[in-house]
Amino acid sequence: MFTLEGINDFSKESMVNHIGIEFTEIGKDYLKGTMPVDHRTVQPLGLLHGGASVTLAETLGSLAATMTVDPNKQYCVGLDINANHIKSCKNGSVEGIARPLHIGKKTQVWEIKITNSENQLVCVSRITMAVIDKK
Repeated sequence: MFTLEGINDFSKESMVNHIGIEFTEIGKDYLKGTMPVDHRTVQPLGLLHGGASVTLAETLGSLAATMTVDPNKQYCVGLDINANHIKSCKNGSVEGIARPLHIGKKTQVWEIKITNSENQLVCVSRITMAVIDKK
């Protein structure tokens, strides 16, 4: 069973914590998280860095995929990710929500939508995950 406290604690010693990503909601078919738009996540012009958006997307998609498998038997790793950057963001925070498009035995595909505080679409991403059997 995954809990918000557990997944946030799990990420403490990683890039996820370093750039301020926080998991905020676990739903029946989604995972939500937030990320600040600050000195850790902007590019030199002061806009949200596209790489930071992709980091949020991959973090949410990867964890969401992991939550669908038995972690004693399998784990998930990213195969491919893409992102379309729709709108710039200069401050505040962004929220991402990952939802499955396909959950198969060996692959999964997740869509992640990232919005600003006005609920405007900032980025849309899709990640393909490989489901690997533990040896």
